[in-house]
Amino acid sequence: MNLHGWLGLLLILTAGLPPAAFAKQEHSVCRGTTSNGSLENGWELPRKGPNFLSYSSLGSLLGRTYVHSTVHAIVLDAYKALRELSPEVIFMYGETGYKNGGEFKPHKTHRNGLSVDFMVPIRNKERKSVPLPTSAGNRWGYDIEFDDSGAFGGFVVDFEAISQHLYQLDLAAKRHGVAVRRVIFLHLEFDVRREHGLRDQA
Repeated sequence: MNLHGWLGLLLILTAGLPPAAFAKQEHSVCRGTTSNGSLENGWELPRKGPNFLSYSSLGSLLGRTYVHSTVHAIVLDAYKALRELSPEVIFMYGETGYKNGGEFKPHKTHRNGLSVDFMVPIRNKERKSVPLPTSAGNRWGYDIEFDDSGAFGGFVVDFEAISQHLYQLDLAAKRHGVAVRRVIFLHLEFDVRREHGLRDQA
């Protein structure tokens, strides 16, 4: 079993109130589906924060890290909560989509602002949390594969941090009146709605 260096997150919006912290920006509007949709007024995720960073400065410069405004608030709220719980852990997000959505090669989804890739948090040989080593040589982390024990080149996946990250994303989504629809990780799909007995609210 090969573990890849990323996981995907899909949020389904059930409310449309602009986050108070970013009220001066125009709220986003998503249309269609993640695989056939568009986005208006996408918000760019910060390239770095106290405990997180983008997968690629170039990717950010090319406009590949835009999301729906509510997704923007959820991601940052989760990072804030994680900093309070585990300030030493570093998180990294991957590609999300264009400011106006639409086709986003090589991805089949990421077209309406609701999809977010997160790179797996890792620790080095000294058990220190470090960013995933992303570069053009490993397709900015997307080609990294961990072995059955979660190890790769002296690094190991921080599964506890992954669990806490997903939990905080779920809590943040609920605070904003929306839900995490699906998490894709290790080539498996986990339907959060079915697991928790939730109805599909489009």
